[in-house]
Amino acid sequence: MSGNGGWAVAAVAAVTGGYALVSRRLAASAVSAPMVFTAAGLLIGPAGLGLLDLERDAGPVLTLAEAALALVLFTDAATVRSEEFRSGWFLPGRLLVVGLPLTIAGGGLLAWGLLPGLTGWEAALVGVILAPTDASVSKAAVFAPRIPAVVRHGLNAECGLNECLVLPAFAVLLVALPGTPASHQGAAGILRHVLLLSPLLGLVAGGLGGMLLSRSRAAGRVTDEWRRILPLALATGAGALAAATGGSAFVAAWVAGFAFAAALRAGPPPGPATDGEDGADDTLESVEHLAALLAALSFLVFGAVLLGPALAHLSWRVACYAVLSLTVVRALPTVLALAGSRLRPPTVAYTAWFGSRGLPSLVLGLIVAAEAAPGARSMGTAVAVTVGLGVLLHGVSSVPLADRYGRWYEAAASRRPSLRESVSGGLPLPEWKRR
Repeated sequence: MSGNGGWAVAAVAAVTGGYALVSRRLAASAVSAPMVFTAAGLLIGPAGLGLLDLERDAGPVLTLAEAALALVLFTDAATVRSEEFRSGWFLPGRLLVVGLPLTIAGGGLLAWGLLPGLTGWEAALVGVILAPTDASVSKAAVFAPRIPAVVRHGLNAECGLNECLVLPAFAVLLVALPGTPASHQGAAGILRHVLLLSPLLGLVAGGLGGMLLSRSRAAGRVTDEWRRILPLALATGAGALAAATGGSAFVAAWVAGFAFAAALRAGPPPGPATDGEDGADDTLESVEHLAALLAALSFLVFGAVLLGPALAHLSWRVACYAVLSLTVVRALPTVLALAGSRLRPPTVAYTAWFGSRGLPSLVLGLIVAAEAAPGARSMGTAVAVTVGLGVLLHGVSSVPLADRYGRWYEAAASRRPSLRESVSGGLPLPEWKRR
């Protein structure tokens, strides 16, 4: 980093340590981790103390953000279980098959009509960047125990799947930006590497790693500490191989997570020494905790290097786009996707509101902002303001709206046991996602 690197690291460590000391109390409040770290980023960025700057520290900032997203993709894929979809598949299925394409189209059309100076391809890129959702931004709303299981698992599964489904479109649209490294590969080369090579590398790395681990732990050859470290090596290795061969580290890590979990479940049962004290398999614990830490730090650098400068160039058009993106662009596709599902209006409204933008959008926004393209600043500003406003509004509203919706559901379910929201949602969420 720059000469301010030592001060920047010290500031980041102070924020991380301070949040850790009060994390339990804040978890039950309307103050979310993304809110705290984004605000801290504003303080230490160019708009505040000037300890972090994208032009000066682009390398470390992008490396941190990309590593965070790759690990989150790996863990999200590895913890998606088929049992969650046996009865409640219709909610994430509709949101992904119908809602996601409509959200991308709506966001792109709105950017093209409202943000001056953007080409059609650049507007479409903004729509793609702001399409994926992030449950961590509104964790209290998505994982609240009194929320019906089908809604909890539906929103969580949507976040775990849509963040990677947009990556091929993002890679192709990035080619349309003149002067970027991706533009020299061409759309065909990008698609070949993203849709073929990267999934293949992820499949091999995750599948082989899961198979070898299942046999090793069944034979008692692996210690608990290194069993938890192996997924980190697999996620990192799959992503690094894809990046080195011109593919997508994100796609490779996502596929590796699926393959690793599938191979682990298909292998021989673990010995008693390889499970946690309560008998639960905690193989993913270390990579999950590291992913959560890197995600929090990514919100900090987002506040510093993207949101702070964006606020300095804020216009009424950008502000209007951010508000409409978080409301109409999310709500209308959700209503259309859930039409005929027999879900009650409060559930549809709750699902529509908590389509929170977060880590995937900010990482893709940072990648675009770092490119030397004519429309990069305009796109980065729109993405930053939208994500920043969403972090604030979804974080503040998560606790009160979850409580209000939970009370409505309990009353409605007591009067009508056959309520559509009462279908089984599958297995309980992992403990690390409820914290």
